[in-house]
Amino acid sequence: MKNKQKGFIPVMLTPFKDNGAVDYDGLSRITELNIEAGAAGLFANCLSSEMFELTPQERIDSVKHIVNIADGAVPIVATGTFAGTVAQQADFIKRIYDTGIEAAIVITGLMAEETEPDEIFDNNVFKLIALTPDIPLGFYECPEPYKRLISPAQLKRFVETGRVIYHKDTCLDINLIKEKIEATKDYEQFGLYDAYMVHAVESLKAGSAGLSCIQGNFFPELIVWLCNNYDRPELQQQVVKVQSFITRNMEPMHEVYPIVAKYFLQKRGLNISSFTRRDVGRFTPDVKQRIDVLYNEYYQLRAELNLTFEIA
Repeated sequence: MKNKQKGFIPVMLTPFKDNGAVDYDGLSRITELNIEAGAAGLFANCLSSEMFELTPQERIDSVKHIVNIADGAVPIVATGTFAGTVAQQADFIKRIYDTGIEAAIVITGLMAEETEPDEIFDNNVFKLIALTPDIPLGFYECPEPYKRLISPAQLKRFVETGRVIYHKDTCLDINLIKEKIEATKDYEQFGLYDAYMVHAVESLKAGSAGLSCIQGNFFPELIVWLCNNYDRPELQQQVVKVQSFITRNMEPMHEVYPIVAKYFLQKRGLNISSFTRRDVGRFTPDVKQRIDVLYNEYYQLRAELNLTFEIA
């Protein structure tokens, strides 16, 4: 997770069987394909994983499965905070860390109520740090239960403890991203990963450690390509084209997600169901048509980039 080489940290999907059970064979293949595509790490048990719809034991079991399949190929982070007191959240962090992950991720919206001030949030975070000695941590500004953003000054205070190594940023504000990067630039153990692909290239150029976005659940190799080539002068025309492709296709990729991502991966040859436990809306014929158009457009783009990675 060190901020040395730009990397893509995919937010892992949880495949389910049609009866709603976790599909561990499918989870093995998703883990493998992300590593094969060149991911620098994996974010397991996150919102894309439908973490709030998993039981506590399923969270542990799925993360442990991903760790076993990855077998040390890349570092893995996973959410460790859910409902309960700070002490209860610390206890689950210890359980999830024992699966073999690199860092346990803290959901910012669970460290204080939405109406509570930053002082309470900060106190709870420092209490959590004290209750989880020697466990590396990270933050995720998750949209649920509500999106609580961390300011640059707050982030610096947490990072300078030496315990925070990862931050998945969802502020959607490139200027705020730059402020956070500037505030934490002296801490080599820490990396900020941007979730918002509309300003992906600008974020990478500003110094973010990489990208951690849902678009990687459609075409992980494209996000890896962008992280590897965003600053190569001879490829700037292609970089602009990739950024434009992602930006104009944001809406169809977010509509009834993660169903659309699972369907897209099916089209690419991955044998998984599109079943989800989350109520994200209906996968209508119109939504399907938009994803089919995205699929065709992507394959035209990858031909121009000479991308040969395939999912099977």
